[in-house]
Amino acid sequence: MKKTLSKISNLPWYPLAISAYPALALLNANSGEVQPDAAIRPLLASIVFGGLLYFVLWLFFRRAHKSAFLTTLWLALFFSFGHAHIYVDKKYPDANYESWLILVWGILLSLTLIWVARPKLTFASSASTLNTMALALLVMSGWQISAASGTQSAHALGADNAPIQTDLVLPANPPDVYYFILDSYTRQDLLKSAFGYDNTEFLDALRERGFYIAECSQSNYVRTEISLASSLNMMYLQQLDDAFTPESTARRTLWDSLKHSAARYNFESMGYKAVNFATGFAWNELDDADVFVEPPPLTSGMSEFEGLFLRTTLGRYAQDLGWVDPDAVMGQAFRDRFNNIFNSMGSLANMPEPTFAYVHVISPHPPFVFDPEGNPTYPPDFWNEQREYPSDSYAEGYINQLTWLNKKTLTAIDTLLAESDTPPIIILQGDHGPWMQPKDRRMWILNAYYLPEHNDELYSTITPVNTFRIVFNTYFGGGYDILEDVSYFSPVPKLYDFSKISNTCGD
Repeated sequence: MKKTLSKISNLPWYPLAISAYPALALLNANSGEVQPDAAIRPLLASIVFGGLLYFVLWLFFRRAHKSAFLTTLWLALFFSFGHAHIYVDKKYPDANYESWLILVWGILLSLTLIWVARPKLTFASSASTLNTMALALLVMSGWQISAASGTQSAHALGADNAPIQTDLVLPANPPDVYYFILDSYTRQDLLKSAFGYDNTEFLDALRERGFYIAECSQSNYVRTEISLASSLNMMYLQQLDDAFTPESTARRTLWDSLKHSAARYNFESMGYKAVNFATGFAWNELDDADVFVEPPPLTSGMSEFEGLFLRTTLGRYAQDLGWVDPDAVMGQAFRDRFNNIFNSMGSLANMPEPTFAYVHVISPHPPFVFDPEGNPTYPPDFWNEQREYPSDSYAEGYINQLTWLNKKTLTAIDTLLAESDTPPIIILQGDHGPWMQPKDRRMWILNAYYLPEHNDELYSTITPVNTFRIVFNTYFGGGYDILEDVSYFSPVPKLYDFSKISNTCGD
C-alpha cells in the first residue's frame, strides 16, 4: 500500500490539479454571487486545456516531469494574465499598457521555456511536493466553497432574533402576496430633480388600480442585501442578530437571514407556497423555495461567470478577436431573467395554493440592457474603459430601463388582478435609490401598496421595515408593533457601521 501511494505521489499529475484551481478560486471569490454549478464548465475546460498543453509539451520534450513542470508555469502565466490586466487597468487607467503587458508575458513564457529546456534539469524530485501543494489548494478551495454554500433546510430562520409569530390565522380565502423589489427604483421627486423625468403617468396608473403611493418613503438601509434582510425580517439589523456589529464585514448570516426570513417563515407556517425567480445573484435567490423559476439556458452557450473567468485569463483577447463577447452574454442573461419574471405572471396567479412570491427585478439597476421600448441595448455603451458609469450615461440607461419597467409592471399587475379569485396583496418597492446621489437621496424609494380594503393602514413616510408588520397584522391576526421609521447609511466595506439619515421629505 505504501509503495502504491509513494508511486502515485511521485507521478507528475499536479498540472491537472493546478488547471482546476483557477476556476475554483474564482468561484470562491464570488461565493454568494453565483451558484456553485456555474463553475462546472470552466472547471472542465481548464482541466482539458491543461491536459492538452501537457500533451503538446510532452511531444516536444518526451520527458514527463519536464513537460509537467513547464505546463504548470505556463498555466500560471495564462491564468494570471487577466488579473494583472485588471490590476494595471485600475491603477493606471490612462496608461497605454496593452502592448507592454503582452510583451512582458511573452518574455516570461520564453524565459521559462529556455530554463526548463536545460538538459540537466529533470524536475522529477519536485513531483511529490508539487502534487501535495496542488492537492492542498484544491481541498482548501473546495472546503471554502462548501462552507459558503450553507446547508440550512428550506423552512428555517437565518437570524437569531427573527420576529416570527406562531399564532397567525389563515383566513378562509387567503390572498396571494406578491412582493416586488424593483431594484434601485426611486421616488418621483428625485426622478424630477436628478433626471428630469416625470413619473406621474405611471403613479397615476397605479392609483387608478387601487394602489397607495407612500410619497415620502425611504429605504431603511442603503444597499440591497442589508435593506432586504431588514425588510423581509421586519426588523432593524442592529437588533436582528448579534453578527451585525460595526466592526464586522461578514455576510454569511446576512445572506442566510435574507433567504430564510421571518416573513417567509410566517407564510410557510400558514401553508403558503414560497415562489422565487432567478436574479443571477446566488445570495438573493431562494433556490430552496417551493417554486424556483429560472429562464432556459442561454442560446449563446456561455454564462456570465464563464465570461468573467475568460476575462481573468490570457483568453480575454478572444473577445478582441470577435470570437466571444462576454458583455453581450451578460446583457442577454439579464434580459432573459427580466423576461422570465414578467412572462410568468399568468401561471403565478393561477397557482392553486396560497402563494408568497418574492420577485426581485434587477431593474432599473444596471446593467442597462433595455431601451424605453424594450429593445436590447449593449451594456458597454453605458460605461467607460474602466467599466465605470459616467453620470450622463448612467442617467440615460436608468431612465431607459425605468420607462420599460413601468410598462411591464402595469401589465403584470393587470394580469395578477384579473387572474386572482381573491384580491391579492401587491407591494412594489425599491430596495434603495439610484447611484451617484447624496447619501440621503440614495434612500428615496418607490413604495406602493395594493392592500385590498386596507390602504388606510398606510402613511406617506412608511419604510420597508414595517411593510410585513402591517400585512400580518391586517390580514392574518398578527400582533406586531409598528416600528419607528428610521433610515441608516453605512459605507463599504463596513456594512453594519450605521449612521442615521433624516427624512426631509416636504421640507
